[in-house]
Amino acid sequence: MKQFFRFLIWTAFAVLTAQCHSTRPVASEKGTSTSTPARQSATKKYLARTIAFYNLENLFDTIDDPKTFDDDFTPNGKLVWTSDRYWKKIHHLSRVISEIGRKETGMPPVVVGVAEVENKNVLYDLINDEPLKKYPYSIVHFDSPDRRGIDVGLLFRRDIFKVTDFERYPLVLYQDGKRIYTRDVLRVSGFLDGEKFHFLVVHWPSRRGGEARSRPLRMKAAELDKRIIDSLRQAEPFSKIVMMGDLNDDPVSPSVKTVLGAKGKKSEVTEGGLYAAMEHFYRAGIGTLAYRDSWNLFDQIFVSYNLIEGTTGREKDYSSFKLWKSGIFNRPYLANSSGAFKGYPFRTYAGGRYLGGYSDHFPVYIIIIREM
Repeated sequence: MKQFFRFLIWTAFAVLTAQCHSTRPVASEKGTSTSTPARQSATKKYLARTIAFYNLENLFDTIDDPKTFDDDFTPNGKLVWTSDRYWKKIHHLSRVISEIGRKETGMPPVVVGVAEVENKNVLYDLINDEPLKKYPYSIVHFDSPDRRGIDVGLLFRRDIFKVTDFERYPLVLYQDGKRIYTRDVLRVSGFLDGEKFHFLVVHWPSRRGGEARSRPLRMKAAELDKRIIDSLRQAEPFSKIVMMGDLNDDPVSPSVKTVLGAKGKKSEVTEGGLYAAMEHFYRAGIGTLAYRDSWNLFDQIFVSYNLIEGTTGREKDYSSFKLWKSGIFNRPYLANSSGAFKGYPFRTYAGGRYLGGYSDHFPVYIIIIREM
């Protein structure tokens, strides 16, 4: 399978200036002023970075690929996917990505995992669109064997995150004796502001055929991700790991709780474990996609123990990057403003009808900080 990988080079920097005993962030052009982490008395400065994940909902170009089932996404196809519609979606998505985490850090994310992209070309169009092109984004992308022709990928700021290596891991699945062709797992490793990080981007099998019938496929996907994480931890015990993606499962599903062993409370995570950074939203009834008047939180981010270690006690340790907060980027313009589906994500198509929206998923993100 041919690999696609390129870099663009510029420079950028964001600083989080912290003041004690104030918890409300105030954005500025240079960064964000926010509270000193709990109960630390001296005025301190923090470097803040946003890491995000966004399911882009069928980001196809308009060109027919004879190797995949993308016929609907062509000008003469069922969905009448024209150049005007394509570029409108590119601009929509570029705007969204440019705004994730900006309120807290004063800048767009430094790393963005994405799902449902057709190829490297749509990602290059995305990072070169107006809202993003002034930032030094580059991409990592592999073609997956998914029958629909959709893949995962990673956008990153090369001036901040220095990639050292990357790899894809095939997810080989069978159902009723037949091979299920789905998305590979993408791993990208490197140094984020000098600290070693591993990023995993995943898109687990859908619930087609029903949640129960398709559950074994996602359990297998979780098993693969767990093996990758365990091998990374064994090889480099002190490196930090972030797994993100569209799991087609919620934070309380067996694939997450039983296989990954992820915990929704920081105090329950032990060395070698994972913290489910989005679970508290789910338990509060907040989701990233809606179906039949019910919310799910399929878009999730998990972090390794060393990204929360030392942040739960009275005295907090931010001498290296640690998780500060997580969020769902669900600004009003990303949701339907009226009708039966008011509040649902404002998607591009619904029932084959063109709506001209953004995605059927809300993006998710985390912000990590380090004392300067």
